[in-house]
Amino acid sequence: MEKTAVQHQVHLEGAIKILTGDLQDEAGKAGIDNQLQRWIEDLKAAHNPEFHSLVTDLQALKALLHGGTYNGGQVGHLLHHLGTETARVASFAEGNTRPHVEKLSAALVAAAGQLQGNDTTPEEDLKNDSRGIDRQA
Repeated sequence: MEKTAVQHQVHLEGAIKILTGDLQDEAGKAGIDNQLQRWIEDLKAAHNPEFHSLVTDLQALKALLHGGTYNGGQVGHLLHHLGTETARVASFAEGNTRPHVEKLSAALVAAAGQLQGNDTTPEEDLKNDSRGIDRQA
């Protein structure tokens, strides 16, 4: 059965909800693993080579979060990269899905900042990224 745009949007909103919650608490639950897997499957189903980096990073994130404990710096760096990549590929999203993808991008960057103790806003992070400023280095 083919997924609809609404199903994709529901998956995106589920990921946003997890990212805006307590990641330490969520990391110990099966729900985050399932959510990441759905996201990976949605990206693979699109058959867009531009999504390869996202799929690879999401698989790495699943591995880092597995078991409920993780290195905040590693996960934060990966979330930041996922956020910037998600923003970059948002233009491929169709119809009403694009605002959900853009919201997810901001949530990823914000979650990265929380894990890394960053006090910049997601908008500032995206501006810095567009100028080539890598605060993760």
